[in-house]
Amino acid sequence: MKVAAMFGNGQAGLVDKPDPTPKEDIVLVKIHAVPMCTEYKGFKSELESEKFGFGHEAAGEVIEVAQPSSVKIGDRVVVQPQNACGKCSLCLIGEHIHCQNGRNVRQITGSSTGTATFAQYILKQDNLLSPIPDGISYEHAGMACCGLGPTFGAMMQMQVHAHDTILITGLGAVGLGGVVNANYLGARIIGVESHPYRANLAKELGAETVLNPNDENTLKQIMDLTDGSGVDKALDCSGASQAHRLMIDSVRRKGQVCFIGEGGEFPLAASRDMIRKGLVLRGNWHYNLGDYTKLIRVIEQSADQLDKYITHTFPMSRVQEAWEVQTTGECGKVVLDPWT
Repeated sequence: MKVAAMFGNGQAGLVDKPDPTPKEDIVLVKIHAVPMCTEYKGFKSELESEKFGFGHEAAGEVIEVAQPSSVKIGDRVVVQPQNACGKCSLCLIGEHIHCQNGRNVRQITGSSTGTATFAQYILKQDNLLSPIPDGISYEHAGMACCGLGPTFGAMMQMQVHAHDTILITGLGAVGLGGVVNANYLGARIIGVESHPYRANLAKELGAETVLNPNDENTLKQIMDLTDGSGVDKALDCSGASQAHRLMIDSVRRKGQVCFIGEGGEFPLAASRDMIRKGLVLRGNWHYNLGDYTKLIRVIEQSADQLDKYITHTFPMSRVQEAWEVQTTGECGKVVLDPWT
């Protein structure tokens, strides 16, 4: 099969690798859409040899099973990230992303490939394949991974609703997905982003206003927009310490804050920030799989927004160009087609 590879110094392309083989409850999925995430960050680095095995998001079609399964050949599915055990207490309540007993798919199947999504095929245990309803394209369904998933999970935790004003800091692909989710839920959206392209796209997707984090008076602007009270809820998708501090300072008393973007540390005062403001602080990586049908409803009813959010679609044979676009920041979600 063809897989995407980096060769170093901004060079990339396709290489041939063995087709993976299903075994036990691990089935073979033909990938039709590959949403791109943060893999581009290593694109321009120097490498001593080719590097492959990129990607953790996909939507595709089951084409081979090794035993009777919860999925069948021909099923259209979203490929959930990770390789959780499916048996621990976290997996059983839908929190597979936090499983501490991950399975070694290559060891189980004897395949040297099949665990990454920048490829034509992937191996995945059947319990981590979520059905795609008729009428939803593979490209849109793929947004149920990192496109909409992290912020959707955060908003489910925080119970975001139409009476909320929500702050979203960092409007890369994940943050822009948050704008789509918050808009669907009817919330008022204030964004924070320095990149003009992303700021403008966020407004197109439903943000009321987008502030520049480099302005000295960003916090004052947020307070002015909320009559001095602060936002009801806030989530960060940048991982920047400055954004973390801004969330804490700009959320109202008894408000909620959720950290999604991974990155630096920041000072947090238990008394000033937590006790006296009565804040709830959360961390969120994905979403509970029990909420998948709710997220699919968001996708189904946000088709026009998703067409704006997915700004670029490339054949996987042009993966170098796709990574080049991502490094500019002038894009929303980018999707690859492994078969062109």
